[in-house]
Amino acid sequence: KELLIDCQGNWGNILTGDDAAAGRYIEARLSQFALDTLYNAKITDWTPSYDGRNKEPITLPVKFPLLLFQGVEGIAVGLSSKILPHNFNEILDACVAALRGEEFTLYPDFPTGGYIDVSRYNDGERGGAVKVRAKIDKIDNKTLAITEIPYGKTTRTIIDSILKAFEKGKIKIRKVDDNTAETAMILVHLLPGTSSDKAIDALYAFSDCEVAISPNCCVISDNKPCFTNVSSVIRHSADRTRTLLRRELEIRLGEQLELLFFASLEKWFIEKRIYKDKGFEQGENMEAVIAHVRSRLGTFEKQLVRPVTDDDILRLMEIKMKRILKFSTEEADRQINIYNDKIAELRGHLSHITEYTIEWFRGLKERYGARYPRRTVIRGFDNIDASRVAEANE
Repeated sequence: KELLIDCQGNWGNILTGDDAAAGRYIEARLSQFALDTLYNAKITDWTPSYDGRNKEPITLPVKFPLLLFQGVEGIAVGLSSKILPHNFNEILDACVAALRGEEFTLYPDFPTGGYIDVSRYNDGERGGAVKVRAKIDKIDNKTLAITEIPYGKTTRTIIDSILKAFEKGKIKIRKVDDNTAETAMILVHLLPGTSSDKAIDALYAFSDCEVAISPNCCVISDNKPCFTNVSSVIRHSADRTRTLLRRELEIRLGEQLELLFFASLEKWFIEKRIYKDKGFEQGENMEAVIAHVRSRLGTFEKQLVRPVTDDDILRLMEIKMKRILKFSTEEADRQINIYNDKIAELRGHLSHITEYTIEWFRGLKERYGARYPRRTVIRGFDNIDASRVAEANE
């Protein structure tokens, strides 16, 4: 949502935890970003569907580290995976650095914002940990506003944790209001005489305003589970993108060569007026006509990108008289030059595929990067001693 899919209607709210409306009330379509990076029928590996009447993709050829942008969390028998989401622009910068063989560092970025301490992130490997805090602002001496919440939490769970802390006497509050709409807004009203600074410390110490997350970068590689790190995923994805872009260029090059082939063939067929030959007009049968046309084209065949087939000759014979009458040698030469220029350009990209891939990543950042600024602020956290905070409140 908001990256691969354009949504219309009520698709839920990740801040409050509200579910989407029923399917009949909402609509979805692939975004332009998805069309650019996710779907290309020509480089997709297909397999027959369950009844054999259609084809379905084995996997979609994703030209972007979608795993690191979206994040993933799940558990299986004896295995678990928790890959945190990262920033769109920073992912693209890391891909460029990986292709250049340069060092890079990537840190999580959450759609819910907040603050994060990455001192023990450990490149997302198993055994690392990060702390995430809500953003708490002082409206006045008696009111605090939680405007950004930790990743994985909702305003409901945070309010519940605050109320539980209040019931246990850990924090002195008068009431809590939830004014969340498009952005989070939890108002915490303090009791008279309560220090707002100590109340903030208590919220971090005794509620879900601060959480610890343990990443575990477990992926499927070569059909088996593999524990790796974020940097390895970036390098693998950048190499995968380069491979997919090479396949796209090779397909486009083949298409341009085919267009050049038939444009040249058509030009010679019409210019030499082969369609007016006796052997063409008075041929005994189709095989004789094809043999005659092939003999006439024999002198030019060495200049073509591939040998002439019977299907090519049959296609020439289907050219309508209207097109022959309007034929222009200058226009034909101009079109052939366009094909040659495009072929030279594609071959240049293929011979410098790494530079081409880097420019492709930069193009993605230029077109879409402004939509995805970093939302989570990276900063070091002071350790809050829960016992001291509780004593101060008491």
